[in-house]
Amino acid sequence: MRQKKNMLITGASTGIGAATAVLAAKNGYNIGIHYNSDDKGARLVSQLCEDEGAITHIFQGDVAKPEDISRVFTEFDAAFTQLDVLVNNAGIVDNAARVDEMSAERLRRMVDVNLIGAFLVAQEAVLRMSSAYGGEGGAIVNISSAAAKLGAANQYVDYAATKAGIDIFTVGLSQEVATEGIRVNAVRPGIIETAIHAKGGQPDRAEEMAPKVPMQRAGAAEEVAHAILWLSSEAASYVTGTCLDVSGGR
Repeated sequence: MRQKKNMLITGASTGIGAATAVLAAKNGYNIGIHYNSDDKGARLVSQLCEDEGAITHIFQGDVAKPEDISRVFTEFDAAFTQLDVLVNNAGIVDNAARVDEMSAERLRRMVDVNLIGAFLVAQEAVLRMSSAYGGEGGAIVNISSAAAKLGAANQYVDYAATKAGIDIFTVGLSQEVATEGIRVNAVRPGIIETAIHAKGGQPDRAEEMAPKVPMQRAGAAEEVAHAILWLSSEAASYVTGTCLDVSGGR
């Protein structure tokens, strides 16, 4: 009988993905750490997880490329006997802009990574988890954003639109696989202290936005990770199709 469950986290080299990996390791999971470009970050996360007793393997790939996704899962299959939890976290943001300033190339990349990539990653997980394909079930946690409800006007409407797509994708997929042993949920982080703000050209955004949050502070990646771990666990065994806000009341 297996002693530990196996979790694959996309975009796990930094931020929420990294915090989730370390917390999951502390809670007895073995971890598949996916990244696209931050090899150093992925290796650091791997070491932190192994310090907690986890077996880890690192997988590189661009989720905007279907062939990379296929390869990552093939490598995961070779490294681990089974996939129990997918944290569908990989995503991007671009520099703050109005909609009338966004190029078609920017919009395509945003949808390719944040929405189509998430679909294809979840598809691979379903093929491994679903009882319809001989799997033993599992949990998928998609990472959405409070921006899906708020719109992110004058900043990231394109990002917000992809995350709104993640919300309805979560509901629809959860209904498709509800009788096949798979629970599908999402978390909607709010203003969280991570490197994504700097990647969007606003390194101080979390601090600047904190006064707009009812709790009057930005959140920590670890606080989101706790919600992800709960949705991944048997403690949430009757929870599916749910989008859980982790946003300080915003």
